[in-house]
Amino acid sequence: MEKARVLFVEQAIMPYLKETPMSRIGRYLPQGIQEKGKEIRTFMPRFGNINERRNQLHEVIRLSGMNLIINDTDHPLIIKVASIQQARMQIYFIDNEDFFHRKFTIRDKANKFYTDNDERSIFFSRGVLETVKKLGWGPDIVHCHGWISALVPLYVKRAYKDNPLFSDSKVIYSVYNDDFSEGFRKDFDKKIKLPGITAKDLKYYKDANYVSLTKAAIEYADAVIMGSETINPELEAYINTLNKPVLPFQPADNYIDAYNEFYDSLLGK
Repeated sequence: MEKARVLFVEQAIMPYLKETPMSRIGRYLPQGIQEKGKEIRTFMPRFGNINERRNQLHEVIRLSGMNLIINDTDHPLIIKVASIQQARMQIYFIDNEDFFHRKFTIRDKANKFYTDNDERSIFFSRGVLETVKKLGWGPDIVHCHGWISALVPLYVKRAYKDNPLFSDSKVIYSVYNDDFSEGFRKDFDKKIKLPGITAKDLKYYKDANYVSLTKAAIEYADAVIMGSETINPELEAYINTLNKPVLPFQPADNYIDAYNEFYDSLLGK
């Protein structure tokens, strides 16, 4: 019997970024799921404050070299990889000089929200899916963590739905308390357009902010996990209206078992 395949699309993984509840899950959940007999691939952005030498990142030439066009501009897609030896786990990093070669993650030194965070989220989400295509590795579960991955459910269910690697994939979106108050730029809905995405789909992204972006991710996901004990109240109320599987917040000593069972239930096992 073939192993179930789980694709983790992570905003943060320790030790590459500082320890937070999200980066801790990013580090230990893929390892735990792999140890339970599933096959995994794990991706995160190659933020500029990740020390490449210390963490032994290196470019994967056979996966790099593609260009992603966003807003009529070509952006080279660079794929790097590093290993967490004790976990026998590889991490793939989505890199690009325009988007990720800066010393901070989401905000600059003065705590100002990067104005191109909209395009960074597009580039990261598309970069992950294009790299998975190059790997020829079809995931049974796509599990997204953090708002920078929030376009992945839309892309899997619309732009990539006819690709045999993704046509049967179940998408899970974990909702965290990773709010930001700033809005995205006005042309965000035009930038995310790909074949298969309709005008009806784009309605969520016309005046995009954290809440609308997350609501859209939840809408296109097959299931939702409460990744933080407390989340944005508007999103919590929205999740409570859903007619789809929702896993409540799980404590640190239980979440790997609970998530694994949740995956199996989605796959009908």
